[in-house]
Amino acid sequence: MAKDVAGLQIVEAGHVTRLKWHRLRRSLADPEFAAVVMAEGFKIGASMELDLQVRGDGGFVVLHDPTLDRETTGTGAVALHTGAQLSALRYRSQDAGLILSEDLAGLLTLAHADALLQFDMKNTFEEVGPTGLAHFAAQFSNLRANIILSGGSIPLIRALAEQSPLIQRGYDPTDDLLEIWPVHGLGGVERALIAVLRDQIKPDMVYLQWEMVLSAADLGLDMVALAHAEGVKIDAWTHRMQNPSVGFTPAEGEDFAKLVALKPDQITTDEPIATEAAWAAWRAL
Repeated sequence: MAKDVAGLQIVEAGHVTRLKWHRLRRSLADPEFAAVVMAEGFKIGASMELDLQVRGDGGFVVLHDPTLDRETTGTGAVALHTGAQLSALRYRSQDAGLILSEDLAGLLTLAHADALLQFDMKNTFEEVGPTGLAHFAAQFSNLRANIILSGGSIPLIRALAEQSPLIQRGYDPTDDLLEIWPVHGLGGVERALIAVLRDQIKPDMVYLQWEMVLSAADLGLDMVALAHAEGVKIDAWTHRMQNPSVGFTPAEGEDFAKLVALKPDQITTDEPIATEAAWAAWRAL
């Protein structure tokens, strides 16, 4: 990792917390899912995230939404279009063609050893199906490093991990934990999180909403320490600032300081460069 490059990490009390580029952005000025930003991140060893939607032919495309209308020049459901059809479309946020899973496989061979690209899978196990599982394995199973799978569908991540055992696994139980909390209390949340951390296919990383992590810590449950005790890393998502050009408000600075003190392994942000600068300014006060 190029440690002198802005927007990669912060170090506090000897602990390194990586700053992950949400939707391949160094700042909100970057378009979502720009291949040129991904290439730069690969070069310097950044941690980055992109979203994958399953296509009609079983492959995948880099998009957040299940429909094409908002993000692309196309219309309709992503899952009704083939890779060839999607190749004819453009991202609305930039003058560039859509990134297909086949494109990613080629780009990943050029990545710095410290680079980490998170595939946030937006579909369920049933939606991906056998064809999608086979496609994913064909494209990525032989790539030893640089990829971590994540998603809300733990059965899907399990199945993909079984097909591609060299790829890291990431689970996001946030929605489930937020549903459990008001019904079963913090004890129920702790038990559910432990079950995820000890899943039959053990995750390398667990993704948790940062506000939930802070709320739990205020009530006595340190989710980060719980994960670390099980040998699992934590990504706290997605941190945003009201005004990145100015830095933290007092409340933002206090919350971020609490989050950093919990020692997460990553913090997901749309503004990694501005976040690093804001933290440096806050620490200097």
